[in-house]
Amino acid sequence: MRHLLPYKYVEEIAKAGSIRKAAETLAITPSALNRRLLTIEDELGVQIFERLPVGVRLNTAGEILLEHIRNQMSDMERVKSQIADLSGQRRGTVSIVTSPELQGSFLAGEVLKYQSEFPGVTFQITQKFRGEVEQALIEHQADIGIVYEPTKLADFQTLYNLVQPVYCIMEKSHPLAAKKSLRLYECAEFPLILTDKTWGVRNLLSQSAIRLGINLRAVIQSDSRGFLNNYGRTSEQLSFDIPINIPENLDERGMLAVPINPLDVPEGFVFVGHLKGRTIPVASARFLEQVTTQMAGQFG
Repeated sequence: MRHLLPYKYVEEIAKAGSIRKAAETLAITPSALNRRLLTIEDELGVQIFERLPVGVRLNTAGEILLEHIRNQMSDMERVKSQIADLSGQRRGTVSIVTSPELQGSFLAGEVLKYQSEFPGVTFQITQKFRGEVEQALIEHQADIGIVYEPTKLADFQTLYNLVQPVYCIMEKSHPLAAKKSLRLYECAEFPLILTDKTWGVRNLLSQSAIRLGINLRAVIQSDSRGFLNNYGRTSEQLSFDIPINIPENLDERGMLAVPINPLDVPEGFVFVGHLKGRTIPVASARFLEQVTTQMAGQFG
C-alpha cells in the first residue's frame, strides 16, 4: 500500500548501504530518494542514517525504525492474507528460508501440492546456511524457517523437529553396496564427494572424523546442490545425504543409500518453525501445517 512506500525506501537504503544503489533498485533518482529520506528524518526529528565517506549506515534510531518497518510490512501481509481467506480466495506469498539440505525433492513436492489447491499463492524460497537461517527470520526476510543442524535457535519458535541420520550414497556396483550399515572409516577408504563445511551434514561428518582420527578425502567439494546432483560420479565415489533429500527414483538410477552407523556419525535434526512472537500470514501458516504433517507421516 502507498502509505508503506516510505518504509520501503528506508529498508532498501539500509539493505544497500548506499542511497545511489538503493535508488537503482527502486528505479528512482538518487536525489529524489535522498529528498524522501530527509523528509522522513525531518518528520522523526532525528537522523536515522550515519553519512559515511562511502555510503550510509543505520544508527541506533534507524535500527529501531527498521524493526518497526519490518513488523508493519509483515502485519500488512498477514492482514491481506486473512482478508483473502475470508473471501475464500487463498492468496499471498509464502516466504521460506532453508538450509541447502532442505532444498531437495521433499520441499519442491510440498510446494507443488499446495499450489495445486491454492493457485493464487506464490512462493519465495531462499537458501541460507545453517548459521544464517535464524537471522533471516529476525530480519523478516521470510516467514518460515526450515534448517538442518542450526547453530543457534534463540529466536526460533520450533513447531516440529525431525530426526535425520546421515546416509552414504553409492552406485549398486560399489564394494560397500552389500552392507546394511557403514562405519565412517570404511567410507574414508574411497574418494568422497562432500558438501561445503557450512552444511549441517558436512559438519556432522567433520566432527566425527576429528573425533575418530579419520581423514575424509574430498575429490569434489561444493556448496551447490545443483552441481553435486549433476556431477557425473565414478563408480568408486561416495556422497552423503539425509533421507528427506534422497530421491525416490534412486533405485532406477542404479544407486542406493546405506546408513552410517550412529556410533560414528550421530543423527542430525531438522527444525521447522518461525520467528518467536510473530504471527505469520494465513497462507504461510497453512503451508507450515501441511509440511509438518507430511514430515511426521513420511519420516516421523
